[in-house]
This record gives sequence, structure tokens and C-alpha cells, in this order.
Amino acid sequence: MQPPEVITGKDGKEMVYIPAGEFLMGEERKSVSVEAFYIDRYPVTNAEYKRFVDATKHSPPQHWRRGTYPEGKADHPVVHVRWSDAAAYAEWAGKRLPTEAEWEKAARGTDGREYPWGSEFDKDKCNTNESGIWDTTPVGKYSPAGDSPYGVGDMAGNVWEWTANGSGLAAMPLRGGSWLEGRREARCASRRKHVPQRRNEFIGFRCASSTQR
Repeated sequence: MQPPEVITGKDGKEMVYIPAGEFLMGEERKSVSVEAFYIDRYPVTNAEYKRFVDATKHSPPQHWRRGTYPEGKADHPVVHVRWSDAAAYAEWAGKRLPTEAEWEKAARGTDGREYPWGSEFDKDKCNTNESGIWDTTPVGKYSPAGDSPYGVGDMAGNVWEWTANGSGLAAMPLRGGSWLEGRREARCASRRKHVPQRRNEFIGFRCASSTQR
């Protein structure tokens, strides 16, 4: 029986089904295979992260005041989160962080495209520095035009996203680019690494889970 294409996670977030199989990964477009999985349609928002903070008493992001996020940013991606913060949220939600291969397949599909929507950059389909906004934007602002072939949004620009791969103490990979960088960093194959303790105004995350639920 085919799994449903869209489910709702324990944290109330919509998750999209990504089928098993090969896709073209990285700058060299190497054939890589992944098992089927689900991934959050959008990055975790401030409002969603606040429910986690309130439920677990986890320390809120450093720029929040009186235990809450900046006014008017409920549906913006949560930022100033370390890798351990993202992993803690994922565990609370009954999920995990996506691997780099999972993240890239969800963003790229199977045809090796440069951007989630195709091979040509379009500043009207993502929040990069070409947009001139210089801040996060609400998740889904660029949907469906900027979505991936699977209907996953915000995978180019807005915030870099923590993934599960890495060497722990040394460096953990981030994917997707952000509002601070340009078109090159927003490519599906683009990646960056930071120590897991890193937190700033352009790093966020989304979660994934296997299909064995």
C-alpha cells in the first residue's frame, strides 16, 4: 500500500512523502540512493518552536524577550538555534533531522536541477540577498512557484538548515542558503559547515522521519 503523500507530524507540521530511489546529488551530480522518508514542508517556525520551549522548558533563542519571539514573526523560521537545539526539537516531535542526501533529494528531485524550481535562478521564487529584504520571510511566501518537484517549500534562501550528517564536535552541514547570501548559495547542491554550537540570525532547520510510523 502506497504511503500517503502528505501527513501531519506530532508537532502539527505538514510533512511530504519523498519516495525511495536514486537522484543526482552534489556539484558532480553523482547518483545516490535513499530510502523513502517524510520531510517537513516548511522550516520550523517561531510559533512552532515556542510550543516546544513551553512544553519542555528548553532555553529559548537568545534574541527572544520574555520567553517569546519578536512581534510579527510567528510564521517566520526560528533562528539562533544550535544543532543541539534543532535535534532536541526533532526528538520532542518524534522526528529527526534529515540527512544531507534526504534534504537534497527533497529539494532537487531526480533530474539534477540547480534550484528547487528548475535550472535558472529567479529572485522572485526565493528569499536571497537579490530580493533586497535582508531578513527572514514567512514560510510559504514563495509557494508554490518556488517549491521543489515534491512540493517542499523554502529550500532555497530564507535560512540555512541544519542536517544530521557531520562529525559532531568539529562541524555539521547546513543546506539551502539564506536571506544573507545570493544565488550561488541557494542552489540545491550548495552546502556549508559550522561548529554545532553556532547560532545566528540566518540558521534554522526542518525535520524528517522514516516511513515506518
